[in-house]
Amino acid sequence: MSVRPGQTSEGIHGADRESSLIHDAVFAASNRTGSSRRIRALSPHKFEKPSGWQSENQAQETVVIKGVRDHPRVEHELAILKTFQSKTSSLRPLIDEIDKDPSSKKRALNQKELKFVSSRVLEALKVLHEAGYAHTDVKPDNVFVNYRDTDAENGMRFSEVQLGDLGSTYRADCRWAKSGTPLGAPMCRSPEMIMETPWGTPSDIWSFGAVLISLIYGGDFNLFDPTTVPYGHEEYNLEVLKRQFQYFGPWPGKYEEVANPETVQAIQWIMQEIPKSKTTPFSMIAEREVCRKDKEFIGKIMMMDWRDRPTPRELLEDEWFMEA
Repeated sequence: MSVRPGQTSEGIHGADRESSLIHDAVFAASNRTGSSRRIRALSPHKFEKPSGWQSENQAQETVVIKGVRDHPRVEHELAILKTFQSKTSSLRPLIDEIDKDPSSKKRALNQKELKFVSSRVLEALKVLHEAGYAHTDVKPDNVFVNYRDTDAENGMRFSEVQLGDLGSTYRADCRWAKSGTPLGAPMCRSPEMIMETPWGTPSDIWSFGAVLISLIYGGDFNLFDPTTVPYGHEEYNLEVLKRQFQYFGPWPGKYEEVANPETVQAIQWIMQEIPKSKTTPFSMIAEREVCRKDKEFIGKIMMMDWRDRPTPRELLEDEWFMEA
């Protein structure tokens, strides 16, 4: 059973919100009063539940269902919100994906908007991470924005930004993390999650970097989207990993300290498959595509070894946010 975009359903809160695309997945929401709430439908590929996460007869549920207040995913999200919503205004429950302006998804974010969106997402992650939780599904279509009531002022169209979809938020030391269970959208997953090795809060930082790159380019662009196989292909995740290596590799030698022999063997195979001559370091991308300061900031984030990635707090203190 699915909820179509635009279909009204009984929700968690009383106020309706309608959303429209700014980029393929960053939404502008406008408030209005009402007694119901529009709940966003989740496509089947947007949430991959770990084996055993819920009973078999519920395993096919990949959407928030109309009127089902006790659905495990909804209840889990409510519990996370209850824990953290009082600590930050940068977290929100699910809302509808209603495209009020189809042309808006082609509109790129300017530098001021880019940094505003980034800071709010990082603020949400900071609260989660410092309490020992990982979001696990940071991606463009889980970032929501509200337009200003008036025309954009000083190059800023947004009044509010929030990170949504907490249905797959878990403690960073949970069994899914320890077992390396992959969660979230494949194109935004960290290398360690794709390789099904133990992951934690640094995985969210990689995902944030992938989101940032997509917002810089705008439109439907995703740097890690494979061109060789379609979504759902058995080698899709491997091709995503190859593209991660192509732009941000190699793994440092010290990665052997935390990788098992099987993972090390897989890494060596990828490095043989993609020799240095076939790599495209992100730092070498033309400045007409990504400016130098943005490339430097992204370079600090997209570390193949998760131990080298900064925390949300460290990123919020980065000089990138201090520049106009």
